[in-house]
Amino acid sequence: MSEDIRIGVFVCDCGSNIAGYLDCPSLAEYSETLPNVVFVKENLYTCSETGINEIKNAIKDEKLNRVVVASCSPRTHEPLFRESCEEAGLNPYLFEMVNIRDQCSWVHMQEREEGTNKARDLIRMGVAKAALLQPQEPIQSEVDPKALVIGGGISGMTSALTLANRGYQVFLVEKSSEMGGLLRNLHKLAPANVDANELVAKQAEAVKNHENIHLLTSTTIQEIKGYIGHYEVTVSTNGVAQDFGVGVIIIATGAKVFRPEGLFNYDGKRVITQFDLEAFFRNKKFKADNVVMIQCVGARNEERKYCS
Repeated sequence: MSEDIRIGVFVCDCGSNIAGYLDCPSLAEYSETLPNVVFVKENLYTCSETGINEIKNAIKDEKLNRVVVASCSPRTHEPLFRESCEEAGLNPYLFEMVNIRDQCSWVHMQEREEGTNKARDLIRMGVAKAALLQPQEPIQSEVDPKALVIGGGISGMTSALTLANRGYQVFLVEKSSEMGGLLRNLHKLAPANVDANELVAKQAEAVKNHENIHLLTSTTIQEIKGYIGHYEVTVSTNGVAQDFGVGVIIIATGAKVFRPEGLFNYDGKRVITQFDLEAFFRNKKFKADNVVMIQCVGARNEERKYCS
C-alpha cells in the first residue's frame, strides 16, 4: 500500500530580508496548489520559537510526514529545523529546505517579480523532492585514509603536498607527461613577482620526492565507483591499467584558454590574448610602442553572458 504523502510548506519572511524583495503571500498561495501539499504557513521568522512551535504543531495536528521550509541557508538553519521535526516525531531526513533568501531575494533585490517567480520554481522543486524523501538513520563508517588528486597543476600539487605533509597517502594523477598545468606558460606572479616556472619546479620537485605521494603522469581516469569515504579508482598509464582505493577525491583539473578566433583580427602576433602576452614576456620577445587593451572579449554576449 502506497504512503499518503502529506507535505507542509512554511514560507519565511525573514523580516525584510525576504519579504522586502519577494511577494511572500503569493508564494504561500502558490505552495497550496502544489501536489501533496496539505498545509501552508507564512511566518515572520520561521526560526523563532514561535515559528518552530508552529512546525511542531502542524506535524502533529495536520499529520504531516514531510516538511519544506522556504527561507534562508541550510548551512546555518537546517540542523535547527531537522531537530524540530524530530522532536515532533518526524524523521529529520523527511525535511527539505529551500534557500529563497540567498538565491532569490538577495540576488534579485531590484527584480521583485523575477525573484518571486524564481522562488516559486525553487519551492516547487523542493516540494517535488520532499515527496521522494525516505526516512534515514545516521551511521558511522570508517574512511579509507588515502586521497586521489586529479590534476597536476599548482592547485593539484599544493593539495597533494598539504595532505601528504599530514601523513596521508596521496595518488596524484596528471594526464600530461609533466606537472604544472597552465602555470608553466606564465611569466611572473603577483603580488611578489615570483617566477612562475621556478614555483612550478619547486612544487614538482617536492611532489616527486615526497614519500606519501604516488605520482602518476601520462595517466587518465578510467572509472570511479563507490561512496563517500570508500572509492574504487581505475586509472590507465600509457595503456596499463591500475586499481587502488581512496576515501577522498580532489578535482583540480584546471581550465582551457579561450582563443578569440575571428574576433578583433586576433592572430597571436599583433592582436594577442593576455595568455599570449605572458609568453612574450617569458621569452623576452615583447616589443611595442603603443598598447590597447580590449576587455571582455568572448564574454558578456549571448553565448557567454558572464564576465570574463
